[in-house]
Amino acid sequence: MRFTFLHAADLHLDTPFKGLSAMDEHVAQMLRDASLNAFDQLVELALQRECLFVLLAGDIYDGEERGVRAQLRFLNGLKRLSDANVKVFIVHGNHDPLGGWSAIRTWPPGVIVYGDSEVDCHSVQISGNTVAHIYGISYACREVSENLALRFKRGDGAGLHIGLLHCNIGGNPAHDNYSPCQIEDLLNAGMDYWALGHIHRRPTEYRRDPWIVYPGNLQGRSSKASESGPKGVVVVEADPTNVYSVEFVPVDKARFVQTSLDVAGISDLAGLQQALEERAGQLQEENSDRLLLVRAALTGGSEIHSDLTPERLDELLGELRRNHADSRSVLYWENILDHTHPEVDLEAIQDRGDFLAEVLTCSKALCGDKQQGQEFFEQHLLDLSKIPVQLRDELNLLDHDSVLERAQMIALERLQREAGE
Repeated sequence: MRFTFLHAADLHLDTPFKGLSAMDEHVAQMLRDASLNAFDQLVELALQRECLFVLLAGDIYDGEERGVRAQLRFLNGLKRLSDANVKVFIVHGNHDPLGGWSAIRTWPPGVIVYGDSEVDCHSVQISGNTVAHIYGISYACREVSENLALRFKRGDGAGLHIGLLHCNIGGNPAHDNYSPCQIEDLLNAGMDYWALGHIHRRPTEYRRDPWIVYPGNLQGRSSKASESGPKGVVVVEADPTNVYSVEFVPVDKARFVQTSLDVAGISDLAGLQQALEERAGQLQEENSDRLLLVRAALTGGSEIHSDLTPERLDELLGELRRNHADSRSVLYWENILDHTHPEVDLEAIQDRGDFLAEVLTCSKALCGDKQQGQEFFEQHLLDLSKIPVQLRDELNLLDHDSVLERAQMIALERLQREAGE
């Protein structure tokens, strides 16, 4: 008796986006509607896949003061699911604790909203046979420090036992540590599947036996690493005793994309603009039917390095935006970051046997030893209390090896220049 269910989390309906006033109006409007349209796509997907039920693991809204537009759109989607006999199970998280204001007084049939006082369990039947038990609890307030996972205990009865919770496993530093728990706490509860929320960056692999799944958020909200790339839901195939497959399905309507472009061989800004336009075309082919917000990191060594002043990059960014400033465009250039380095002849420097060669030898050793390079990076570049948030995000675009290599090239070029070479 197989069935399908959909698991989503962190919808953040009607979430505000920063910088809309500086964007073209049609792009700004697409962003304003993105989270709501992504939810509509979630509903459509659940109907297309003939899901038996839908699990929503917290942060339905972006704040306790839930907007009317978001609530009415949410209610409309729930009605569509209810009319198709698709049950919906909802817990609230730190962004939308249960006590927040609600414009909805009555829920459609088949919609279950879990309370905040204790873990409740609701069952799902097919033709009178119980196939699943859904356990859940909502947040009573924003800052929940209790390990709510400890309250979950598998009950009796045949069927798939599913835990629905908004939590932070292992103190993930990218998110507030609300309802902190450990993997062992989830294992001890005896569930077959954990439908979790709170972590926006979807893992590349899920833990199995039992399944412990973060689907990520429904719609990306910025160019941060955790908000970039495909966003959506997971669709699960199961029966009363087993989970057979967990499939990620993107439903986002606006996607923040981070890309890199090696400038080797590019000699001027006109060539750089052409290369970026070509990359834009590739990205649109790979991410069709949605708005793309692109942040490009320029990498590698080239003579163009000295031309890439902040003022010139701003002007280039403006030209790229103007080329996409019509109502049919589905791509917006969010930013261009300069991670290039000057061209340096490493072999010639190595053969010199002087101070510059010694610097090269030391830096190559640092770049070639991953552990030493990691320690150096953390010691000198990741004092997060001193680095602005925006710069931290920019550093996340490149791995440590790339950052160290760029530092090596810039240092050598400056030493050469100071020596009058």
